[in-house]
Amino acid sequence: MLENHAKLMHFFASSDEIVGRKKLQKIIYILKKCEVPFEERYQFHFYGPYSEELTLRIEELCNLGFINETKEEKKNYYQYRYQLTDAGNEFLKHYQVELPAMGERITKMKEKSSRFLELVSTMLYFEHLSREEVEEKVRTVKSKQNYTVDEINEAWGFIEEMRRTLH
Repeated sequence: MLENHAKLMHFFASSDEIVGRKKLQKIIYILKKCEVPFEERYQFHFYGPYSEELTLRIEELCNLGFINETKEEKKNYYQYRYQLTDAGNEFLKHYQVELPAMGERITKMKEKSSRFLELVSTMLYFEHLSREEVEEKVRTVKSKQNYTVDEINEAWGFIEEMRRTLH
């Protein structure tokens, strides 16, 4: 078992369950930007930062029976739920992985909408720019989302909180 797979299993052990593929992508990305050592590479995509590597690793963990993916039909789309299985829990008992505590941050992110996490992750993706440039970039690349000034300010505060919780 590769270490990156074990890190993801540890993430799921800390999260109980994650509802939604987009939310899963954003939570892992935000944790990575908060110095949790996930190795998956991200590129900017339709819904903000996206990692094909993460998608493939999750698929492999599902195929191994370590992660359970449940597909639920909603009104006009499918929603996916992810949980660590008993086999995954059993495996983790025999595999030591060094990661900072994530449970509190994961809980806070799970309480947020995918739309909000998309905003936060997009802002983090462009964090090498000045604050004003980040906000302008969000208005440009996420124009259809119509994020308000209040939402952007809330996202800045949330980023600070996520990084503060780490230390």
